Amino acid sequence: MRITDVGSFFLFMVNCILCNNFIFSRFLGCCPFLGVSSKVQTATGMGLAVTFVMGIASLVTYFVNLILVALGLEYLQTIAFILVIAALVQFVEMFMKKSMPSLYSALGIYLPLITTNCAVLAVTIMNVENSYNLFESVCNGVFGALGFMLAIVLMAGVRERLETSDIPKSFKGFPSSLITAGLLSIAFMGFQGLVK
Repeated sequence: MRITDVGSFFLFMVNCILCNNFIFSRFLGCCPFLGVSSKVQTATGMGLAVTFVMGIASLVTYFVNLILVALGLEYLQTIAFILVIAALVQFVEMFMKKSMPSLYSALGIYLPLITTNCAVLAVTIMNVENSYNLFESVCNGVFGALGFMLAIVLMAGVRERLETSDIPKSFKGFPSSLITAGLLSIAFMGFQGLVK
């Protein structure tokens, strides 16, 4: 899908956030989704961090890809993109450690794991495969990350409610989380035919 006017921009946004949601439609980024989605506050912090990293990574990797293509080194895309993402995650980690120490400690090991979050790498590779221009690449990164944040915050809200609910002991904790994730994924399948 290409952005040509305001209407197509809106459809592009809906497509990234709802129809092709990284968690519920593509099943990418499930590690932080299941690991950090126990509290809404930490899920929101993780979602914002991923949004920043995906948006900036889409911007920077667009130019890195232009350089690699000009030099005939397209086969180094994955390695170059991972290095860009790792540098951005280090920046986010230093910023959070200095300005939001409680959120930094709450995210724990999952914050550096954004580097290996397959959704972040996938968006940069999808930008190249779909031949998106600079604006479309950044929009794809930001809106895809907002879809990730929507998914992780929805899951956190449901998990907070499940902790206080009267459910069988065998379903407490992770089993109920997996069932919830499956039901949310089925619900998001309803958006599949919305944008073509």
